Amino acid sequence: MGMSRSSWWKALLLFQRSVSRLSPKGQFGVSGLSSMVVDLSQSSPAGAAVPGNHTACLQFRKRVQDGKRSRKFKLGQEAFFWTNQAKDLCREGFTSRLAYMLDRNQRLLGNALNFRFFSAHRYTAHSSDKQSIDSQHKLLGGIPDFVKMVEVGPRDGLQNEKNMVPAAVKIELIKMLASSGMPVVEATSFVSPKWVPQLADAKDVMEAIRNIQDARFPVLTPNLKGFEAAIAAGAKEVAIFTSASESFSKSNINRSIAESLAHYSDVASAAKELSIPVRGYISCVVGCPVEGKVSPSQVVHVAKELYNMGCNEISLGDTIGVGTPGTVVPMLEAVVDVIPIENLAVHFHDTYGQALSNILVSLQIGISTVDSSVSGLGGCPYAKGASGNVATEDVVYMLNGLGVKTNVNLQKLLLAGDFICKHLGRPSGSKAATALSRTADHISKLKTLSS
Repeated sequence: MGMSRSSWWKALLLFQRSVSRLSPKGQFGVSGLSSMVVDLSQSSPAGAAVPGNHTACLQFRKRVQDGKRSRKFKLGQEAFFWTNQAKDLCREGFTSRLAYMLDRNQRLLGNALNFRFFSAHRYTAHSSDKQSIDSQHKLLGGIPDFVKMVEVGPRDGLQNEKNMVPAAVKIELIKMLASSGMPVVEATSFVSPKWVPQLADAKDVMEAIRNIQDARFPVLTPNLKGFEAAIAAGAKEVAIFTSASESFSKSNINRSIAESLAHYSDVASAAKELSIPVRGYISCVVGCPVEGKVSPSQVVHVAKELYNMGCNEISLGDTIGVGTPGTVVPMLEAVVDVIPIENLAVHFHDTYGQALSNILVSLQIGISTVDSSVSGLGGCPYAKGASGNVATEDVVYMLNGLGVKTNVNLQKLLLAGDFICKHLGRPSGSKAATALSRTADHISKLKTLSS
């Protein structure tokens, strides 16, 4: 049960009086405040839990300009107290402690407060305003306004499945992902069925999706023969892959790094003649299951070679998921020095639960293309212990919360994840999908999140 309407009005009257005392005219009136925090907690003034007795703490902050830097100063704080209030202040029941950020341009008109903001507030993953985030959080200010999502589930996610997934299921998954607004869906791979039997139906898959509009469907082509087969099947974009680790390159594709680059140069040249875009993958950019730590200089070398041979986009992959912001940032800074940042993407596995934090620091550096896999499908068959890619649902949920546009409908994306997980007979690897599915009123919330 939430607070009664009369209790809210009592709180708001005290709130207005506090505003007048803490923000008198002539000093720093309400119009000069950059933000307010109304912190409602279930405690007595002494801090002990007392049923029915509650405090609200008001904090006022003002942003001032100091040269080129913008700083925030806490101008004041005051607590007020009222009784006869229900125990659970949040009617959705998500938490018993609320912190309402009131943007002065959106929520405050003089000393008046929008009562409906309190009474009708609902949980949402969306930030209210990317511009508001930029102005209030200097650490988030450099994040791109738009992030291009590259869905790798149908290829990278399913290639390691032990049980064969029918072509019809793959096709339906690709269609659902495209309909969710995913701009790029890596469809399949034209590799020898001897090495990846799961993708032996590449030709059938491409035939079924070739007329789908509003999405691009690149395919992996490990050699010139695969490239020719892909083009014959209707592929309009291709991808090649190598490694920053010598040992991993030999175990994965049975070639040294130098040999693989020379090999892919033929593919890149053939693609250039047909004006086919080429994406280059680099695996093991921070760690290798054989060699351990990978030096940023190794990544820089491979990235330069791929870029010079004509790759229009280079995806930097933490194949075994060992990276942390402490290792990812130096690697990215080194690569950005030699490759235009708009030509770079990141590809993180979530083996150690670090994928989202690594994506966040990548965004802060300026990366605006992120690979992910629906429901966290995937794992590298040649990298022992490598769990799935970061879940697309989790990335989109985080980006929604940052106010970053992706044009992806989260509700439709969740349906695609549910579809493939039911076929595979296992729960989703997405924490966001799992949490939302457990919420009693998740249907209404999905509508809010995807609007």
